[in-house]
Amino acid sequence: MTMMNVEIISREIIKPSSPTPHDLRNHKRSFLDQLAPTTYIPIILFYQPKINGHHVDHQVQRSSRLKKSLEQTLNRFYPLAGSVKEDHSIDCNDEGVEYYEARVACNLSQVLQHINVEALNKFLPFEPYRIKGAKPGSREVLLAVQYNMFDCGGVAIGVCVSHRIADGASATTFLGAWSATSRGDHVLEAVCPNFDAAKYFSPKDIPWGLGDIGVTKENIVTRRLVFDKSSIAALKEKASSAVGFSQLKFPTRVEAVSAFIWKSLMAISKSKPAQERVNVAIHAVNIRQRMVPPMPIHSFGNLWYFATAILSPHEELDRGSNYGILASKQSNAIKEIDGDYVKKLQTDAIPESLTKSVELFSKGEVEFYKFTSWCRFPLYEADFGFGEPTWVCSPSMPFKNLVVLMSTRDGHGIEAIVNILEEDAVVFDSNEELLPFVSWTIN
Repeated sequence: MTMMNVEIISREIIKPSSPTPHDLRNHKRSFLDQLAPTTYIPIILFYQPKINGHHVDHQVQRSSRLKKSLEQTLNRFYPLAGSVKEDHSIDCNDEGVEYYEARVACNLSQVLQHINVEALNKFLPFEPYRIKGAKPGSREVLLAVQYNMFDCGGVAIGVCVSHRIADGASATTFLGAWSATSRGDHVLEAVCPNFDAAKYFSPKDIPWGLGDIGVTKENIVTRRLVFDKSSIAALKEKASSAVGFSQLKFPTRVEAVSAFIWKSLMAISKSKPAQERVNVAIHAVNIRQRMVPPMPIHSFGNLWYFATAILSPHEELDRGSNYGILASKQSNAIKEIDGDYVKKLQTDAIPESLTKSVELFSKGEVEFYKFTSWCRFPLYEADFGFGEPTWVCSPSMPFKNLVVLMSTRDGHGIEAIVNILEEDAVVFDSNEELLPFVSWTIN
């Protein structure tokens, strides 16, 4: 991506257009909210310019429309305009969200033709792992937006949603409602989120903090891998024909791609002269529709739990069969997160699997590989009144071996954003097994 200058030209606080009723002022975070990292969910949506002149005028008008519709949308998503209290609940006090405007000294095409995932954070209002406000002593905002205006008339909308009260599905619900309000779609505009997750998953007394587990101070580099439809079909065939996976069915496309990346990341660990570790792939699983009865699709909060696939150092994996075994382990782990499993999450004190994972992490006995899939999220439907986005991405994050999977714009392929240690990049980039299946960006 070309060198670019992103200049902030304005900052303001956007508040709900109507005050939040008194009986809704206190939002209790759920047990699952307590487990979420104390970071932000970063999403950037890129929009092509209209085919006419007066770029600056159109960009300013769009921004005005976005701010007005954001005020209206916050009436329904009122916790996002609130503040975190000392007891970790949310005071829905209508203090508002941050909204930035920025000018980008290049054309949008220059960014999209040579994508550098790490540099994309310039289009966000702040780094996604920033916990406090923009200035020392300022409050922790739960939502911030940056509206980026390119020389050509194109725009990028960068959003940071606090993981304290939202997951990727919740962030997508918010973007869908906001974009519908902005373009005047009164049917989708009426979508009302549910904020009662704490009734299903009451807060628990957790003896250890989870917020910053996995965040590293070491240098992280990011790779963008693109798997097209034919590559995904080949991986599914490769997994199902290998030893370890049932020949009666194919893995899902997410299982096939994530197992393939898991295998590639494990090659890094094997290249180091260190003691053998247990390899654990963690997959975030949306539990809304896995509950019995299912929760409403627009339930807001961290409504996910992690499926854990474990590979011990004593399991012998020959070169021809290990991919199938990894895909099988991931598939089985995801299937275990069913209605009965979720019911135990609701009734048990603290899940034993969670306690063990924290203990192993603190001892450094495990190599964790973290996966989250946004492939079913309708992010490419976020039309704010100036067309659907050309590209949607989640930029780099300071987590070692974190993989974010997203559908390509045509819905058939998968983009994987892979975050690895800088020192591991040489091994990862030279992995010849990746070459037949992906096109990728090396920053």
